[in-house]
Amino acid sequence: MCGVADDLVIRGYRDSDLASAYDVCVRTGDGGEDASGSYADPDVLPAVFLGPYVTLEPELAFVVDNGNRVVGYIVGTADTAEFTRRYAAEWLPKVGDAYPAPAGEPAGGDELMAMLLHWPERMLRPELADYPAHLHIDLLPDYQRMGLGRRLIDTLCAALRARGVCGLHLEMLTSNTRARAFYDRLGFTELPADTTDTTILGLRLD
Repeated sequence: MCGVADDLVIRGYRDSDLASAYDVCVRTGDGGEDASGSYADPDVLPAVFLGPYVTLEPELAFVVDNGNRVVGYIVGTADTAEFTRRYAAEWLPKVGDAYPAPAGEPAGGDELMAMLLHWPERMLRPELADYPAHLHIDLLPDYQRMGLGRRLIDTLCAALRARGVCGLHLEMLTSNTRARAFYDRLGFTELPADTTDTTILGLRLD
């Protein structure tokens, strides 16, 4: 447990954090901006990018607690290939019926997220074999630029190193230049990948 500023604490995820963590995911889900009005059912977003991580690998989930609620988090997996297998076998059966896959090309944000939900294989990229772990991180706007993002990533990296993980990657919108500058400062470098509007960044842990 690491105090960061006054009442702010970084600690391990607890089941009781789920609702406030989902809220953080939605309120930062549009390239760092509030996505609350972008979906008929906003929970479809954390069903893709948060729920499976705190369910399947809660030991690699860490939150920022302000004394009343979660205001930020980092989640990840140590092994993307194994995570993808478990996602299909264990997570999809829990939530797939609530968000059925679109029959054709997705129409609107809800169908796009449902498509991603039912397509866990999208996470498998052979070119990232040297960076088997991956992460998702979000902080509410009032808690950004306080050093919390760096501390969350340092916390996750320490947990991954303890497992002997050699590398970590993330995927971000190329247009999010502020996030890119943040990751550059932490030592992430761009990795070759066949993407269009997103960029893959990697960090060696060995």
